[in-house]
Amino acid sequence: MTFDNASRVDAPQSGLKVVALGGGHGLAASLSALRRITSRLTAVVTVSDDGGSSGRLRKEFGVLPPGDLRMALSALCGDDSWGRTWAEVVQHRFKSAGPLHDHALGNLLIVAINELLGDQVAALDLVAELLRAQGRVLPMSVVPLDIEADVAGLDPDQPRLSRTVRGQVSVATARGEILSVRLVPADPPACPQAVTAVLEADWIVLGPGSWFSSVIPHLLVPELAAALVSSSARKLVALNLAPQPGETANFSPEAHLDVLAAHAPGLSVDVVLADEGVVAHTDTLRSAVADLGGRLVLAPIAMDDGTPRHDPKRLAAAYDGILAGQFAGLDEGSA
Repeated sequence: MTFDNASRVDAPQSGLKVVALGGGHGLAASLSALRRITSRLTAVVTVSDDGGSSGRLRKEFGVLPPGDLRMALSALCGDDSWGRTWAEVVQHRFKSAGPLHDHALGNLLIVAINELLGDQVAALDLVAELLRAQGRVLPMSVVPLDIEADVAGLDPDQPRLSRTVRGQVSVATARGEILSVRLVPADPPACPQAVTAVLEADWIVLGPGSWFSSVIPHLLVPELAAALVSSSARKLVALNLAPQPGETANFSPEAHLDVLAAHAPGLSVDVVLADEGVVAHTDTLRSAVADLGGRLVLAPIAMDDGTPRHDPKRLAAAYDGILAGQFAGLDEGSA
């Protein structure tokens, strides 16, 4: 299967409602691509970050950690002068010897507007309006969350012993095999607007991103998980370009799907997108995709510089082809 690199914002799929779930750099890459092909885009973002600027603001003000929300808003900025300027502004980090050191300006802006309005969703909508963001950004839950993981192999002398690790940073950097993850609190309230967006979507995109700390958590918010399972939207899973050191070290592409299925019984998938250059065993992956009820699409979506980063234009072209139904009736195993 081949895709053109040009985005077609005037194509029929430009009016499709698309919801992308995740966090961090993975979600930002997906949003940078999707905003090129649809005018009706919503990001649903993890709210469990406990490190850096986000962690400090969360602890001091009791707010949702703003970092992943900020990154999503920046990714939705347009390619014109206004968009590029504001994307740089909100991503700017202070460098000093004082308490502002390493705070991102966008984080402070989100927290400040939230204090003024007293409404976290309204604050994000206002920041999006200021940035002229090409989509909406919503938190997956209306309360800050923690991630806990059962991790085996942390003690080399007892490789089968499982221990509990708490906190997104600790989970993301765990040097062992993550067996399962859960949220604290275990039954957090979903953001109502996010649930509505999922139920009304035409397409839902999961990944790419840190699998256990950015992607899987959406499936652990009961109302959001129920909406994902019951939504009539088609579901697309975008796989990572490489295992993440610590969190998914030595994971094969199909192992990511096995973990997804284990944490979301009942979730079916229509399409799984992977880069054609990183899949070693196509038949094995295709079988894992079929087990979830989906079809595999291979496409060149990585940067040319050898780093495990998605190329926004190539990823947009792949998404464009999938949303347009170009994969139907074709051999998805050939790019």
